[in-house]
Amino acid sequence: MGGIIRSDRWFTIPGVIGIIVTGIAAAIYGNFPIVGTGWILWTLILFIVSGLIFMIRVAPLQRQLHALAEAAVQSGTFDYAAYRALAVRWEVWGSAALLAPLAGLALMVLKPSL
Repeated sequence: MGGIIRSDRWFTIPGVIGIIVTGIAAAIYGNFPIVGTGWILWTLILFIVSGLIFMIRVAPLQRQLHALAEAAVQSGTFDYAAYRALAVRWEVWGSAALLAPLAGLALMVLKPSL
């Protein structure tokens, strides 16, 4: 779990920032009004929602899972029920954080009039 947390810090977060910055720059360069173009606005909103879910729910749950696993290594006992409960919450929130930008991708490709 420690490797996942580090990789999120080094690759995922900078990647998301890069996508948002270059997306806004491309919209400005292409003379698209960001707030006036629904598919751009909603894609940005979905990316922001995904980031908030990640920061508020996914990352803390990852840290809790890591701490629980580390405690199990130190004590020699593993509370499977507690770990599984956290893991299910992590999976649910992680799925939400993943589906939001996927919906944004669909908006960027389909460009519906919103």
